[in-house]
Amino acid sequence: MVFRVYVEKKDGFDVSASQLAQELRNILGIKNLKSARLINRYDVDRIDEELFKKTIPTVFSEPQTDNAYLEMPEYCSNDTVFAVEFLPGQFDQRADSAGECIQLISRGQRPDVKSATVYILSAEDGKLSDEDIESVKSYVINPVEAREADLAIPETLETKAPA
Repeated sequence: MVFRVYVEKKDGFDVSASQLAQELRNILGIKNLKSARLINRYDVDRIDEELFKKTIPTVFSEPQTDNAYLEMPEYCSNDTVFAVEFLPGQFDQRADSAGECIQLISRGQRPDVKSATVYILSAEDGKLSDEDIESVKSYVINPVEAREADLAIPETLETKAPA
């Protein structure tokens, strides 16, 4: 079973999200962008639920600066939401470090961990245009190393070898 946790910086600590919003306004010219939220998403497989819950405040988040959620954090229906993950074969430092820490805590087998960044973009006057959304995706997704990720929880993180 795959467990998922979402981790978002608390207000005042969300510097990267504020910087991204400023860049999108200034560089891409998206003037009606009200805010951007960045949420680190972790999927963990080959772990029991008790260990997973124990690692949320120690491996995946820092309770002083982060909010951790087991469900996708709330957002408005007009918001634009998408996730970005590394391509298969690309090294994911965040996921690798989390897997290593969990293995040290459990003194057992290393779980499979994948990470992604969820973007939530809010506009001043409703929705962002399709053109603006594509501009943002082109700006934040480097196609050499990353791709847009599915928002659904997978059944497993195991990768099948090509036939």
